[in-house]
Amino acid sequence: MYSNDISTNLTDLMDYPPTDEPMRQMYFIEALKKIVTVKEEALGRPLSFSVVTFGCQMNAHDSEKLEGILEKAGLTAGDEDSSDIVIYNTCTVRENANMKLFGHLGQLKAKKKANPEMLIGLCGCMMQQPEIIDTIKEKFRFVDIVFGTFNIFMLAELLCRKYSGEKQVIEVLKNPVGNPENSLPEKRKYKFKSGVNIMYGCNNFCTFCIVPYVRGRERSRTPEDILAEVKRLADDGVSEVMLLGQNVNSYGVNFMEESEIIKNNPDYSFPELLADVCKIDGIRRVRFMTSHPKDLSDRLIEVIRDNPKVCRQIHLPVQSGSTRLLAKMNRRYSKEHYLGLIDKIRKEIPEVSISTDIMVGFPGETEEDFLETMDLVDKVGFDQVFTFEYSIRTGTPAAKMEQVPADVVKERFDRLLKLVNTKARAKVGRFKDEVVEVLVEDIDSHDETMVSGRMNNNTTVHFKGCKELIGQYVMVKLTTEKGFYYIGEMVG
Repeated sequence: MYSNDISTNLTDLMDYPPTDEPMRQMYFIEALKKIVTVKEEALGRPLSFSVVTFGCQMNAHDSEKLEGILEKAGLTAGDEDSSDIVIYNTCTVRENANMKLFGHLGQLKAKKKANPEMLIGLCGCMMQQPEIIDTIKEKFRFVDIVFGTFNIFMLAELLCRKYSGEKQVIEVLKNPVGNPENSLPEKRKYKFKSGVNIMYGCNNFCTFCIVPYVRGRERSRTPEDILAEVKRLADDGVSEVMLLGQNVNSYGVNFMEESEIIKNNPDYSFPELLADVCKIDGIRRVRFMTSHPKDLSDRLIEVIRDNPKVCRQIHLPVQSGSTRLLAKMNRRYSKEHYLGLIDKIRKEIPEVSISTDIMVGFPGETEEDFLETMDLVDKVGFDQVFTFEYSIRTGTPAAKMEQVPADVVKERFDRLLKLVNTKARAKVGRFKDEVVEVLVEDIDSHDETMVSGRMNNNTTVHFKGCKELIGQYVMVKLTTEKGFYYIGEMVG
């Protein structure tokens, strides 16, 4: 399948790789680049790649790094069906994400037979589970490389090993090894906005959640590291950043390196970091996610209130309106605490938009528990609610609890969705006829004479415009409310 010349050349290349991890990975990117050149000359065409992302914003940001590595190695972007290297960056928060991946793999098997050059790689959270690795070894032997959340940065090295003749390369680290991906290239989807990881992992161990087991315990990047990255992004034309972490409000736990800022200010935490990011020239909007209700402090509310650069949007997952269920979930707050927090936020930041996550059918949920959730939704009036049915995650405490019958979960889910849509439509529609600032992101997917962008509070707006507006901030009058988005007219 691969030429002997390539294997021989690679063996020579791999004799003395550097021991410093960032330098080692840059070394393998250059080695992969040489392999790509040889193969392209032999095939008479360029080699292409496709990275398919499942899951959260952090996965999407990891995929930008994967794409950056592949592009730096000389490959060109292609599509999932026909690329020479296809990487699936997986999520395992809910069972349907697993099923979706296996469905994609089944479709690719035939395509790989037709294209012997095709390599298939799997990475991300799903790969941190030993039982998944066993399934891949047994049922998906045509998968070429497998790696986890802690060694995203090793993509070039693993591809080099595969091209050198290893049959199936599996390298899943159990724990992080520093933060070497910070020095690696990335291919951003947008030139004008970017995510920035501020921490990794989670210490909360909610009884339904697999994340602490696949992403590890919380580790925070130093303020110096984060601020330097934001400054680089601003110098490169980025005007909007999103600070990312499983629980940004607990930033400051277990710093990955020594920090002079922390030495001088041991109380430095997320509010201070957010304020410092706002001071960087060129940054016009700052977003963050996700917040945990138990950790959202008065100080953070004050920083948002006092910094116009911080977007007026807070995603605050509640999961349930039942205090009894919240205790079973190990969420460590009550319904009353959550409602009090919402009141405090809206008092200090009246224009804020609040979104949330709500789970239906957590083990042991009664009709009374569900009605408490309906009551909370009615009282809060969220701008957006991400609703989902509880999904068993093997290895979590909730998986061993008594499950709610599927037909009961479905009926409750439909009731909740109806209420959510009614309340959210009324909430989002409050801006109709106002003139607001919109960051233009792309050509409208349904009408090429229109563009799409987002308000400061993350609401989508569509209006007549051209591709030259992409990346610009323009004033738009919101003329028509469409439930969860607006149609508008550019003014001025």
